[in-house]
Amino acid sequence: METSFALTGKGYVIVAADTTSARSIIKMKDDLDKIKELSSHLLMAYSGEPGDTIQFAEYVERNIRLYQIRHLYPLRPSAAASWIRRSLAESLRSRNPYSVNLLMGGYDLAEHKPTLYWIDYLGTIVEVPFAAHGYGSYFALSLLDRYHNPEATLEEGLATLKRCIDEVSKRLVVSPERYKVKVVDRDGVREVEL
Repeated sequence: METSFALTGKGYVIVAADTTSARSIIKMKDDLDKIKELSSHLLMAYSGEPGDTIQFAEYVERNIRLYQIRHLYPLRPSAAASWIRRSLAESLRSRNPYSVNLLMGGYDLAEHKPTLYWIDYLGTIVEVPFAAHGYGSYFALSLLDRYHNPEATLEEGLATLKRCIDEVSKRLVVSPERYKVKVVDRDGVREVEL
């Protein structure tokens, strides 16, 4: 019952993911961080099969860090998203494909704008103003469609996100109890409380 949301606003991207680790009807733990910091201005929320998600997230994190070490500058969000998409597409055509859905958000320091990418396990990629994965997306996407404002301040963006989380906890039968929320803007990545 994984759920992740993300939205862009005026100069920021907010990414939120539940903290539950479950298998079938068993909850293993409720403090798992499903948002990986790929670089100082790049975040990735992941969901899917437990082994695949952690392995793929660490693979992406290490390769983006390796690129930065080799070339002395970090990948821009669009380049990182394209590389991630290619990696998923190549794994899909192998014997061991990754079953991972991603929301990748970042702040492009060259263009001074936030970007958000929706990537699924088939290697499909779309740049979007807001996105969601998991069962919570059935309830959150309509709210995000109605209340998302690309010129919203960070407080207004967090209020919209809180609305989505409240709706999921009210309407989803097996709703997650806790969420981890991170923001990326021109100052970098930081965790915020709702």
